[in-house]
Amino acid sequence: MLTKKQYELLVFIDARLREKGVSPSFDEMKDALNLKSKSGVHRLITALEERGFIRRLAHRARALEVLRLPDPIKAPRAPRIATSEGKVITGTFSTPLPAARTDESLAAVSLPLHGKIAAGTPIEALSDNSRSVTVPATMLGRGEHYALEVQGDSMIEAGINDGDIVIIRQTDTAENGTIVVALIDDAEATLKRLRRKGNTIALEPANAAYETRIFGPDRVKVQGRLVGLFRRYH
Repeated sequence: MLTKKQYELLVFIDARLREKGVSPSFDEMKDALNLKSKSGVHRLITALEERGFIRRLAHRARALEVLRLPDPIKAPRAPRIATSEGKVITGTFSTPLPAARTDESLAAVSLPLHGKIAAGTPIEALSDNSRSVTVPATMLGRGEHYALEVQGDSMIEAGINDGDIVIIRQTDTAENGTIVVALIDDAEATLKRLRRKGNTIALEPANAAYETRIFGPDRVKVQGRLVGLFRRYH
């Protein structure tokens, strides 16, 4: 459950992103919520980030991404916030949940389980797999998601073991240091940490027994980034 101010700030940020494509400044957020200082805005943003509603984008000024919106039934009474242009924003939400099949309570989401993430198997070849996995809806942000079963131990130092189920947000871009599904030469898929170094791309394992692999930028395509993990205990 969000506080009234947290909810109001989330409404304001989401509306400004939709209207202008850029998040509001801290001064604009302070004025919109009638706060006395920007430190209050910092605390609200940190709280929203910790609860998984927003994400700060590294190396970019005023860069916030709204990952999910609260259930309007459980949220505080919808606020009315005046923007610097004099427009009034009412805090109602029409944004759908991620494009995956949801149950009636919206407590769980069924994602396609495309198969095993293993060397030599491109993701596209696994897309017809009919299996699925059910995950908490709160684990997912916006966008398309899918699941893969990990095969191998090259990422064990990142806490990813053989047989784990990883949840992947589909995207073709990723920041340095992100664990991604990378497609090499349109033929080999692997789960590795992405590092861009000059005009090359490094795919780093999280196991000292494996070597980092270096490729030209045209040889690697990002297919998604890691957002969650499930583990079965036998």
